[in-house]
Amino acid sequence: MIYVAPVKDMMFLVDEWIGLDKICALPGYEDLEKEVLEAILEEAGKFCSSELLPINRLGDEHGATFEDGIVKTPPGFKAAYQKYIDNGWTGIDAEPGHGGQGLPKLVQYLVDEMLSACNLSFKLYSELTHGAYHLLATCASEEIRERFLPKMVEGTWSGTMCLTEAHCGTDLGLLTTKASANEDGSYRISGTKIFITSGDHDLTENILHLVLARIEGAPEGARGISLFLVPRTLVHDDGSLGERNHVRTGSIEHKMGIRASATCVLNFDNATGFLVGEKHKGLAAMFNMMNMERITVGLQGLGLAEIAYQNALAYAVERLQSKAPPPRPNEGSAADPIIYQPEIKRMLLVIRSQVEGARALAVYAGHQVDVMEKSADDDSRESAENTVALLTPVIKSFLADLGVSSTLCAQQIFGGHGYVREHGMEQLVRDSRITPIYEGTNEIQALDLVTRKLTGRSGHFADHFLREWEQFLDAQKGAEALSAYVEPASDALTRLKNATQWIRDKVESDGAAARGAATDYQRLFALTTIACMWAHIVVSIRDRNDVFYQTKRKTALFYMRHVLPETAAIHEVITRGAESITSFEVGDFAQ
Repeated sequence: MIYVAPVKDMMFLVDEWIGLDKICALPGYEDLEKEVLEAILEEAGKFCSSELLPINRLGDEHGATFEDGIVKTPPGFKAAYQKYIDNGWTGIDAEPGHGGQGLPKLVQYLVDEMLSACNLSFKLYSELTHGAYHLLATCASEEIRERFLPKMVEGTWSGTMCLTEAHCGTDLGLLTTKASANEDGSYRISGTKIFITSGDHDLTENILHLVLARIEGAPEGARGISLFLVPRTLVHDDGSLGERNHVRTGSIEHKMGIRASATCVLNFDNATGFLVGEKHKGLAAMFNMMNMERITVGLQGLGLAEIAYQNALAYAVERLQSKAPPPRPNEGSAADPIIYQPEIKRMLLVIRSQVEGARALAVYAGHQVDVMEKSADDDSRESAENTVALLTPVIKSFLADLGVSSTLCAQQIFGGHGYVREHGMEQLVRDSRITPIYEGTNEIQALDLVTRKLTGRSGHFADHFLREWEQFLDAQKGAEALSAYVEPASDALTRLKNATQWIRDKVESDGAAARGAATDYQRLFALTTIACMWAHIVVSIRDRNDVFYQTKRKTALFYMRHVLPETAAIHEVITRGAESITSFEVGDFAQ
């Protein structure tokens, strides 16, 4: 397989579209230079393509193994991980005081896309560490931060997120893992957690588990849940490692994809744990990490879509099959490259136009995360926080779905060669399939959007978000050169606003109908928002005519005419399809 990091497109979005000056205006980022940022992205791309991509297929074929209670990563992973931490990739956006580089979250997101593209299984060994670091940096005591965070940033200790139990996934209020207080202020943690990504492995000398549990006597339900840090190996006051904690791996899962990633069952048997944050408020702290992880899962889908596109394009350029319609590239040849077939061009553009639009959405959201965390202006921080909250379920679901649809589309371009292992397409299909499932299924994300983000105070901000795009599009009307982009986006936005009001009415009068339309509404929201961003990009480059910008306009036009029309059908399904769901009784399935 091949992979060339899309640094040019990334730099265009960051420097020319968002504006590097806006990023540098945030406290702590004043010294970030374009040349430095570009060099970081170039080096990240080289590392991913030269070190991680070559071991991706081997990792899939060998898989993580579990024998005699020990989990081992596939051949090549330990050496690659050592290079990964030696090169400083574990601390991109971590605080300099903990040994990090202090770069914007946006930079981390761009690197996350590259890592996901080249070796998702490998990335998962450090991904939860990144989330755990930020949770502890925000919520943990100073003692915990000083003892644990530098080692996490260094990459020699890793982290996990332990939520799910066999009987409780989405409904965490049902969890039964218990915590009993010790006299020294620590706790004894007992219970079993399943589906724990990187729950055990041989890449780091210690693993720090963030565990949700219920302190004895705590209220039932979500309000009685607390959060604990449970190290695999206990840590002395001087930072040295002590004895093994009472945490054991029961088994690892045998999965459809991401086979090199160890997904573990963990048994906690009176394991020593330390309270993070306040008692009974652990779920709120964990959701901060989960929401960041949801954006990251979306980036996984984006990365997989990008590498699928690159390889399908390369194959289509080389594969000779049948004669293309006139004008042929070579009239004397017996067959032409399949890229000259209109249907193949259409399939490639379906992927490309959505990938570039989705990357714009991710970059936009990444910048909002940085504003939310760094801006000195209270109103700006609040607005950014609302934007991130609104877009998180959309990014997670749409980009995850895009990863699946794009890898399937790329596999189709390869034909039979995409179905066999040789070209790697079938692994991309299998690896991508997890992204709509973990970190809250896409259906849960859709319910979050329609039942929480469109109502109450959040609903007012959703209106504000849509109104700003409406004002932008209205301001461009009348410019003939922009009409092919602005008018379709404006029409889609009108449909989205109508569907939003329909959803709100149904939330009040017919909750089942609103929930039944949630996934369709979420897709309508994503497709429309990306159309607005495509229009904004085209407006921003209206006076630029280099080939890069001309191709941008062509890609945007394809999106408007081949992808965005789906919104008309989705609007019809939302507003007229509710009865066909609600009228079909559960008992009817037996007929």
